[in-house]
Amino acid sequence: MQVSAAALQQLVAPVQAHTQALTTIARPGEQEGSSEAIAVGYEYTQQVSLTQTGHTLQWEERVLVVRSLQLAQTQQAALHERLAKAQTELAQLNQPEHKRGKKVLREVSEVRAVAEAIVHRSRVEGLLDVQYHERVVSERPVRGYGQRAASTRVEREISLSVQVKTEALAQAEGCLGWHIYVTNQQASQLSLEQAVLAYREEYLIERGFGRVIGRPLSVSPLQLTSEPRVKGLLRLLSLGLRVLCLLEYQVRSQLAQQQQVLAGLYAGNPKRATRRPTSEAVLKAFKGLHLTALRKPAHTVYHVTSLSALQERILALLGFPSTVYSTLALHSGKLTFKMSEP
Repeated sequence: MQVSAAALQQLVAPVQAHTQALTTIARPGEQEGSSEAIAVGYEYTQQVSLTQTGHTLQWEERVLVVRSLQLAQTQQAALHERLAKAQTELAQLNQPEHKRGKKVLREVSEVRAVAEAIVHRSRVEGLLDVQYHERVVSERPVRGYGQRAASTRVEREISLSVQVKTEALAQAEGCLGWHIYVTNQQASQLSLEQAVLAYREEYLIERGFGRVIGRPLSVSPLQLTSEPRVKGLLRLLSLGLRVLCLLEYQVRSQLAQQQQVLAGLYAGNPKRATRRPTSEAVLKAFKGLHLTALRKPAHTVYHVTSLSALQERILALLGFPSTVYSTLALHSGKLTFKMSEP
């Protein structure tokens, strides 16, 4: 759920004032029996109503205000880096510049405009206290000439000093790493911790949809007028998706159980290893296998390409013996299917 900066500040204010208790969200750690704190948060309930076509709908929903600890740490480091960069650029304005083609700033308004541009570019508005100082360096008279009256030319030196607003910085840091979730699921059925952990696994579902509409399943626009055929196609693709997910889970879980890695999946980098191979990479490792049929007058002889060490290991991780592949040569004559539509 997207909220404005002002709304987020209101939600975080009770936490910063230490009047709102927080629940710690943890997930299982790498060591057996251990856990790792990944977020903190709280929740509240609000009533929502919607009027449409003369009918008013009302329901109750839970608002989950959650702070990711890792994200907060990353954003805090980025904020301090932007602050340091802005301070460095502002300090450079105190150094006199006489480079060809570069304008010398002699007015407070000019220096202020440049300084504000630096602060805006670094996205640290409200976090720096910039003070401008003006000092008269010299005054010399200028004689009048023609219609120009006599005057005094004053040369000024403009400098600035910069300090970090500690309270504003602390308040800004307190607003980092927060997410707002909304659900109408009852707390008895879905706790705050369960909701956060489920949302963190959302990418798995999105990845599944990506596999259906992209590679390797690649559903394409088809001119199907029969509803059963549309359902049949989607169900067939869903079966393919289930096979991909099961294959990937089996290989990863076996590698984790054996505390090993799998190398040889990446073309051009055979030594590169991974503990979390994708099903696409695993299936690609079997590319190049061929089934050859030698037809003779009396019978047909089948031959399959020999498996490599990587391919045999993948079959072992999947729980299959290597003979499951070699026996294809003996039963290939039974693998003919009728694929045409009725």
